[in-house]
Amino acid sequence: MKKVLSLVFIAILTLALAACGGGENENAQNEGKEKNKELVVGASAVPHAEVLDEAVPLMKEKGIDLKVQVFQDYILPNVALRDKELDANYFQTPGYLELQMEENKDFDFVSVGEIHQEPIGIYSKKYDSLKDLPEGAKIIMSDSLSDHGRILPIFEKEGVIKLKEGVGANARVEDIVENPKNLDFSTLIEAKLLASSFESGEGDAVAINTNYALEGNLNIKEDGIAFEGSDVVPANLIVVRSEDKDREEIKTLVEVLKSDEIKQFIEDKYQGAVLLAE
Repeated sequence: MKKVLSLVFIAILTLALAACGGGENENAQNEGKEKNKELVVGASAVPHAEVLDEAVPLMKEKGIDLKVQVFQDYILPNVALRDKELDANYFQTPGYLELQMEENKDFDFVSVGEIHQEPIGIYSKKYDSLKDLPEGAKIIMSDSLSDHGRILPIFEKEGVIKLKEGVGANARVEDIVENPKNLDFSTLIEAKLLASSFESGEGDAVAINTNYALEGNLNIKEDGIAFEGSDVVPANLIVVRSEDKDREEIKTLVEVLKSDEIKQFIEDKYQGAVLLAE
């Protein structure tokens, strides 16, 4: 009996030593491997985070673990970038970036790539075109002034208002010089609330950013009655702190997002609601 117990003890001890040795070997092998670099990017849920999710395996092939952090508004992604909680963000246009940097002197950011375009649309449950809007129609818009320079020219293009000559993308409501139907542009709300405002039937028409229209599951082709022309739609940018603009991981991210695989994904998934940046 003692002999049997001795043999069992020796067997257990041998297995334990082998396991320890295996662990040491495994640790040694792991130490020899170079860990993937990590890149944390903040983004709006749709389409930005969806595009980034598609890029995750492509980035992994290049030795970079891409982590996507989703934000529900347009304010926090820049704050998080400033505070170094993010390496980059992907949600804003040049006009918005410029306005944010003017208002926040500690935002030292730069764009490193234009990825896609999202035409802002005017949506209505009551009317089929802007020309059908009645006298005094209530128009609901984003409270971001940078969007006004994109929205108001849509109304001008459709011939229902006229803007001060030369204001272009800097147009504001006070730049309207002709408004025959006295359209009311005074209702401004957070961009993320525009789709729900439309669904609840508020206003006669609602100007909605495409990402929030997609997120709100709006039928863009059926509910949209007017859109920005593709020739004037600003691009959505990859934005980083100025000090990081030459980081190799950032350059790789931009290359991947401009790759044929990502371009095909955008074309297939969004069917023209999201356009590729030139």
